[in-house]
Amino acid sequence: MTSSNILHVPFRKSAPLQLSTAIKQYISTKYDQHPDMFTSDLAAIDKLRNDAINVQEAHVSGIMKISVYAAQLQWISGKFPIDIGADFTWYPALGYNTHRPVTQNNLQFERANILYNLGSLYSQLASSSPRTTAQGLKTACNYFCAAAGVFTYLKKEVLPELHSTPPEDMDAGTLESLEMLMLAQAQECFWLKAVVDGHKDSLVAKLAAKVSDFYDLAGEFGMKSDSISSEWMHHMSAKHHHFAAAAQYRAACDCLERSHYGEEVARLKDSLDAVNEALREARYLNKIVLGDLQGLKEKVTETLKGAEKDNDIIYFQTVPPASELPKIPRAAMVEPKIPKEISEATNLLSEDGAYGPPLFSKLVPFAVHQAASIYAERRDRLVNNVLADKLESLTNKLHELFRSLNLPGSLQALEKPLGLPPGLMSHAEEIKQQGGVATLLRSMDDIAKLKANDNAMYQEAAEMLNTEAAEDERARGKHGTDRWNREPSSQAASKLMASVQEYAGILKSADNSDGLVRVKLNECEKSLRLLGGEIHFLQHFVPNSSRASLTPKMEREVTKLRQSLNEISRLESRRRRKIEGLREKAKADDITSAILAEAARLERENPFQKLEPVHFEPLFESRLAAKYDSEKTLLKEEAEVQKDIISRTQEANASFVACRKVDSSLKEREQALQTLENAHSKYREILDNLNAGRKFYNDLAKLLARFRDECKDFVYQRRTEAGQFEVEISNAMQSVRLSQTPMLQPTVQQQQHHHRQSSPQQKPQQQQQQQQQQQRRMQPPPPPPSLSAAGQQQQQRQVASATPLPAPVPTRAAIPPPSPGLWKGDATTAIRFAGEPPKR
Repeated sequence: MTSSNILHVPFRKSAPLQLSTAIKQYISTKYDQHPDMFTSDLAAIDKLRNDAINVQEAHVSGIMKISVYAAQLQWISGKFPIDIGADFTWYPALGYNTHRPVTQNNLQFERANILYNLGSLYSQLASSSPRTTAQGLKTACNYFCAAAGVFTYLKKEVLPELHSTPPEDMDAGTLESLEMLMLAQAQECFWLKAVVDGHKDSLVAKLAAKVSDFYDLAGEFGMKSDSISSEWMHHMSAKHHHFAAAAQYRAACDCLERSHYGEEVARLKDSLDAVNEALREARYLNKIVLGDLQGLKEKVTETLKGAEKDNDIIYFQTVPPASELPKIPRAAMVEPKIPKEISEATNLLSEDGAYGPPLFSKLVPFAVHQAASIYAERRDRLVNNVLADKLESLTNKLHELFRSLNLPGSLQALEKPLGLPPGLMSHAEEIKQQGGVATLLRSMDDIAKLKANDNAMYQEAAEMLNTEAAEDERARGKHGTDRWNREPSSQAASKLMASVQEYAGILKSADNSDGLVRVKLNECEKSLRLLGGEIHFLQHFVPNSSRASLTPKMEREVTKLRQSLNEISRLESRRRRKIEGLREKAKADDITSAILAEAARLERENPFQKLEPVHFEPLFESRLAAKYDSEKTLLKEEAEVQKDIISRTQEANASFVACRKVDSSLKEREQALQTLENAHSKYREILDNLNAGRKFYNDLAKLLARFRDECKDFVYQRRTEAGQFEVEISNAMQSVRLSQTPMLQPTVQQQQHHHRQSSPQQKPQQQQQQQQQQQRRMQPPPPPPSLSAAGQQQQQRQVASATPLPAPVPTRAAIPPPSPGLWKGDATTAIRFAGEPPKR
């Protein structure tokens, strides 16, 4: 139980951790820079954390210690991913689970806890400030507003970046309640200053009414939180009614000055009702708050007696009902103020700033590495899948044309009826030097190993997700959906499961493509072995033909067709060189320096903006356009050139066929030569397919490794969360079993008996309502698991006689939410004392 009439927020506590170890490991595995470059920064981050988490008392020096570390955490969030590999452990500050630590591998979770402690520090500095002087009140008020500002910033700016479930004492309802509580106590400082300075009753009434509103909102949000204790709920409820009574008392004094004697009596009655409502919490309040209420009640009671007597004997003014009293205007003097330690951290974190230079400033931001990978992927996709593939597609159309026209076999058979043509010999030498079929089979084996590795990573990732989903369903079936109320795996892992399906489709498509390449090799393997084998086997395969006598017209047609084929051969060679040049150009296209320059510009403009790959999209587009748009124009030109060559070749071949005389020997030689030419063409296609396949599986391996790591992190977080759920459910069940033991029955009866004895003068109807409302709002706390018999007796004696009592544990579902600005003075009449507070 607090010994003051104001509340402060306790500190959260953390377990020691060497953050530098995780950072060093991450730099070693994910960055190109060596961690030894950052030795001083690594030491500094550990010292800053150690200083920040050890701030556990109210002293202004703690502001700097916490703020510097919070600013550095915000800065390094742009350098490292949120799940850097450090398990931050923190103990809650509020609620009934302060002994249960929460652990998350999450930089933003660490930052949220640090900022929470900054808000706690401001609240404790405010509560420790002497409020007996004007300067002390001003200081306390400023600290309370700063605490409210921190909790507001935490709720609006930090929690959305958490990407995980916040601790129960840091959820939106709890932070809203703390914010309103800090504002209520800050407004209370203004009210006290006005009272001490002797300001007009009308102004004091406005200030008090706003204090009441803030306490009302604090309690309303506290009802939505599982961490605002019943002790605090009773305190805020009592203060809400206390200042409602104070506001009506001061408004009544103002009515006396304005000779509104009937309204004066009505407001004094309403004030007395409000005080009595506050005193219903008396057994749960500390002596200071209780003394303030009793003093106010004595003053209001005495004033009311005199006012009623004067009005009944002298003034005879009508006393209006409470529902017809004019609403007291509000004078809001406070608002959340985000401290400069947070709002101006950008300026403070610099070489000449109060916080010193930003740590790891020379480390390339993580987003830069991501952006460079994204650009490289898009660049390679553009070069390989758009430019190179289209050029190769144009060349493949030429090969299809040759096969349909039986070229160049028909021309070679006529030009060289004996021996092997020079073109065929060069093809055979090329295949022999490259290893022929053996090289193709080795490449296929290598690709099969890469594919097996990719499939293994894919299966591992998919099995992890499936296993976690099965574990989640078993736990849900064991505990029931009411207790096991976390998000199902199918929803929590929806994006990952979509990626599983996507990768499955990619792997299946790739497997089909591999099968087509294998079929293609089977179709031409025999011919390729001839081209890559001994020359005499090749000579035996190609029969000689009789020498044909060429007429002058035929010679002209042969020359014309040969020129077309030579032109096509030059076109193919030029395209191969172009494709090789494009790939070399892409290989040399390193965007890192440009991304670093852009990152530096973005950091100068907004140092605390977390860099994301999307910030570099304009750079990607402009660079790809500048480097490769000219190549796209080349594609159109190549297509036009090929169209013209195909037309001329078809025309030349038609004239050649029309004037050619073919005998059986020439036909056999022509077919043999064409078979070998087709095999050579297929050989080049297969080589290109295998090279593309090798690159595809290597690139896919990087993506699958990253995806597998994401699945590991997800499963780790889910299992950690599941473990916490298991512990909480187990403890809750144990508490239920303990609360159902007969040991508690005398305690409940004694509490009810004590409550009946605490107000003997109340009417039976009012007494019954108070007991019903008290039973709705409160239930006794469970005893400690290891309570001895003597301890039980001592606890029962305490319940029966001690004042004030420890606050019982609330049953949230049984407490009706308070109506803002209204309270029940009796069973039927709603008495307005504070009006409807502004909606937030």
